Amino acid sequence: MQHKIGVIRGDGIGPEIVAEAIKVLDAVAAKYSHSFEYTEILMGGASIDACGVPLTDEAIAAAKASDAVLMGSIGGDAKTSPWYKLPPEKRPEAGLLGIRKALGLFANLRPAYLYNELKEACPLREDIVANGFDMMIMRELTGGLYFGERGTEERDGLVTAYDTLVYNENEIRRIAIRAFDIAMKRHKKVCSVDKANVLDSSRLWRKVVDEVSADYPEVECSHMLVDNAAMQLVKDPAQFDVILTENMFGDILSDEASMLTGSLGMLSSASLNETKFGLYEPSGGSAPDIAGKGIANPIATILSAAMMLRYSFDMDDEALAVEGAVKKALKDGYRTGDIMPAEDISGIIQTDTKGMGDCIVERLA
Repeated sequence: MQHKIGVIRGDGIGPEIVAEAIKVLDAVAAKYSHSFEYTEILMGGASIDACGVPLTDEAIAAAKASDAVLMGSIGGDAKTSPWYKLPPEKRPEAGLLGIRKALGLFANLRPAYLYNELKEACPLREDIVANGFDMMIMRELTGGLYFGERGTEERDGLVTAYDTLVYNENEIRRIAIRAFDIAMKRHKKVCSVDKANVLDSSRLWRKVVDEVSADYPEVECSHMLVDNAAMQLVKDPAQFDVILTENMFGDILSDEASMLTGSLGMLSSASLNETKFGLYEPSGGSAPDIAGKGIANPIATILSAAMMLRYSFDMDDEALAVEGAVKKALKDGYRTGDIMPAEDISGIIQTDTKGMGDCIVERLA
């Protein structure tokens, strides 16, 4: 069966890491007799350079015509890039917000998993991560502060800016259902994170999550205030299975969790709508300082492609094979610069972007 994959190579290191993910997908197709058809789509800075805007109607149409979209990193150096002299709505990141909205990508999945081979890269004490951790952060992606009414105006003679945080019960319910569905396939625990002691939106959030929880008696449901959740992530990350939260809280907590894995280069991401369609991307940025040097870590993008196989194409065995190949490459000692240990260790081999992709493909065979 043929699957159509839209490819947004993006900016900075995006084209380099996407190339390695496609290499892995091609190896999966050959091994399991699949067929992947790729369609190139411009977005972000690359789209600004070619079309004058970060996201065109043609790009949205091409994405909608695909079964899933694989994306690299978007954006550049905010201090030096001419893209950031443009109004905010015309900068690269506006394309990302635009495509999420256009495609209805309301559910963001960010797994944070600590590989045994990378425990030395985790900034936490050895006793805290002795047994590792494996969590999934489920972030609502199209509501909250990032999409609420906003503006800057003069009030009582003072320049005043405002952003509004709005959620309705349906927006909360659909993301909660996704979180509980995924928990059923994992360790059957959902921790819903909010600020219900202060925010009305969080009180509604907690009420709706409790209603959804009643339909999943096998899943343990708990609630945690966001400030406590931030502390618990560094105190005892292994306590979490699925973390369910709203847009801004999820943005912050998922970045915190990413650093516990040792490197942003290890953190994959999926953004899903109400069908099986998803946009898959690494959680890290475009790293313009190392773009073109061939040293970026492609593992997060490769693992994002594995998530695409699992969630959009129902290819669980193929996804497990990719994830297993990544584990084998790390176990065999291969590292990109960002995950190299601080001290020389026998058997650890530093490789580049292409080399890491090749190592993973070899272990798929």
